[in-house]
Amino acid sequence: MTDSKKKAEKGGKKSGKGGAFVLGAALGAVAGAVAGILTAPKSGKETRKDLEKKGKKALKEAKAEGKKLEAKGKKVAKAAKARGRQAAKNIGRESKRVEASVKRTAKTVSKKVGTTANKAKRTANKDIKKARNSAANTLEKGAKKLRTK
Repeated sequence: MTDSKKKAEKGGKKSGKGGAFVLGAALGAVAGAVAGILTAPKSGKETRKDLEKKGKKALKEAKAEGKKLEAKGKKVAKAAKARGRQAAKNIGRESKRVEASVKRTAKTVSKKVGTTANKAKRTANKDIKKARNSAANTLEKGAKKLRTK
């Protein structure tokens, strides 16, 4: 089994060398045909006709291969674009979910801080009231002592 087939089975990408192989094979076939024609015992006119036929055939095959590669490229680009759109949607949904979670947490923390602040304020007011009363009592006692003397 080839490495590209192993990668494909594992979910990896093919190496992309198939197009280069096909191109190399086509060029090799053309070179072999030209060499065969040039060494064949034919007249110049026949050789030129043969070369023209082979050249046209090679050009037709190259164009066909080019169209196949173009179609494959478009298909890959379309799939990549779709995956990109889906990833963008997923990111958008996830960011909205995180934003909502942060807002809920901030609201909860704000309520807790407010509740704690109100408790602290009530406690401070009670302590101030007690301190005033204590101070007033202490002054009252001191004033009584001074009056009794």
